[in-house]
Amino acid sequence: MYQYDVLDRTIVAERVSQFRDQTARRLAGELAEDEFRPLRLMNGLYLQLHAYMLRVAIPYGTLSSGQMRALAGIARRFDKGYGHFTTRQNIQYNWVKLEEAPDILAALAEAGMHAIQTSGNCIRNTTTDQFAGAAADELEDPRPWCELIRQWSTFHPEFSYLPRKFKIAVSGAAHDRAAVAVHDIGLHLVRSGEGNVGFRVLVGGGLGRTPRLARAIRDFLPKRDLLAYLEAIMRVYNLHGRRDNIFKARIKILVDSLGTEEFARQVEGEFRAMHEFGYAPETSPAEIARITAQFADPVHKRAEAGGETLDRQRAENPDFDRWVRTNVAAHKRAGQAIVTVSLKPVGGPPGDASAEQMDAIAELADRYSFGEIRTTHAQNLVLPHVREADLFAIWQALGRHGLATANLGLVSDIICCPGLDYCNLANTRSIPVAQRISERFADAGRQAEIGPLAIKMSGCINACGHHHVGDIGLLGVDKKDGGEGYQMTLGGRADEDGALGAIIGRAFSSDEVVDAVETVVGTYVANRRDGEDFTATYRRIGAAPFKESLYAADQG
Repeated sequence: MYQYDVLDRTIVAERVSQFRDQTARRLAGELAEDEFRPLRLMNGLYLQLHAYMLRVAIPYGTLSSGQMRALAGIARRFDKGYGHFTTRQNIQYNWVKLEEAPDILAALAEAGMHAIQTSGNCIRNTTTDQFAGAAADELEDPRPWCELIRQWSTFHPEFSYLPRKFKIAVSGAAHDRAAVAVHDIGLHLVRSGEGNVGFRVLVGGGLGRTPRLARAIRDFLPKRDLLAYLEAIMRVYNLHGRRDNIFKARIKILVDSLGTEEFARQVEGEFRAMHEFGYAPETSPAEIARITAQFADPVHKRAEAGGETLDRQRAENPDFDRWVRTNVAAHKRAGQAIVTVSLKPVGGPPGDASAEQMDAIAELADRYSFGEIRTTHAQNLVLPHVREADLFAIWQALGRHGLATANLGLVSDIICCPGLDYCNLANTRSIPVAQRISERFADAGRQAEIGPLAIKMSGCINACGHHHVGDIGLLGVDKKDGGEGYQMTLGGRADEDGALGAIIGRAFSSDEVVDAVETVVGTYVANRRDGEDFTATYRRIGAAPFKESLYAADQG
């Protein structure tokens, strides 16, 4: 994984020093909240319902075991003993004291981490496939390109005050696990007809108040042109993006208003002009090689397959077999495997991990995965390089720490924002509803019978829980009676077959919503054919059967 150089460490250390002074002036009353707010947001510090929340950047979701231990230490010393992993592959601490925030940033800096550009109208953390560099279906590892984007975008003077926050995702596999279609810019590594590898460029995706799927403006972009083309896109957005209306400030609105063809024409014009005037940032092959070398495959000295031993262990342990089927993915090297560690125990807050659990993951990473850990946009963790022969030992160790839930991609693997329990933007609580749904579907046999099914929930229209792209999406809304309501969408997905879910009808109360989810699941199971997934069934039969099941009482 990439190691910060002297420049990185200097930038982070200087930012910590600056923020320590700014915080001291705020606490002394020398800075008003209105003056301090933009300063703290540039360092990932939000003021929420009950306390400050700090969002820590995990670039493209890659952590070392030492960094995970540092995060665990921060949870113990400065929070309530846990952290919350987010849908942007970051981690948040929800109970931060303002006077201690500079000390947290200093502890992060010591571990080669920071909270820079995790908030504000700037280019946020670039995300990617959690299986990058290990996946069997990968064309090329996208992480070096994510790192290049990180270096280019950090403190870029032209893009520090954009019309609105900006998100980029990169995918290098045939199956898109990075949700590129719902990002401001999505980059998908592809091979041209001539056999060269480059990028398919999508622009204008995003969720929130006005959900949109990104549209392709370049089917093939040579690697050498990546930064110049990104800069051209950003310049067009910076020039035309709305700063007078926060609800119309995202690039997706600009692409809508100009039209995809016109937007692409302007980007291509800017791209040509940059070359004509001799200003087109181009990364040298030597620099790309330097960055790529830091993402070299770990040396697998013992890559033998689990073979008969693994087969016997699975046959003798049904719980272990179920966990392997759900939480273990194919690795590009024979004898290796990718393990996803679920942070969705039945009845637990989705995405939360205690300090003890973080330490346990770090220990397992050191012992079995070359000290490397990944975070996922589905709020789980990954050990990317483990031997098949070690899977049983890993499963046993995870079980001792409450981390062996065998539910990846199943009905209880719910994506969920913090909601009204923490966030002052939320309309409703999200965590308690997610807990109740997971308890309703707790039976492992029933989850296996239902099969893959994505439930995603947001407490407000900002859509931090990605509800628009869930098989079942739940959005917290205000009800006329003053209670908490949940609007349901069906048929969304965030992969290469991306789709936005359709609103199915009236919102459900907190008392109704779990039963409503069960009704939808039952309708799907009753109508599917030949093992269809939810999307296939929904597209075949349409919304009518689901509406009839959900609102039969209303119609009666």
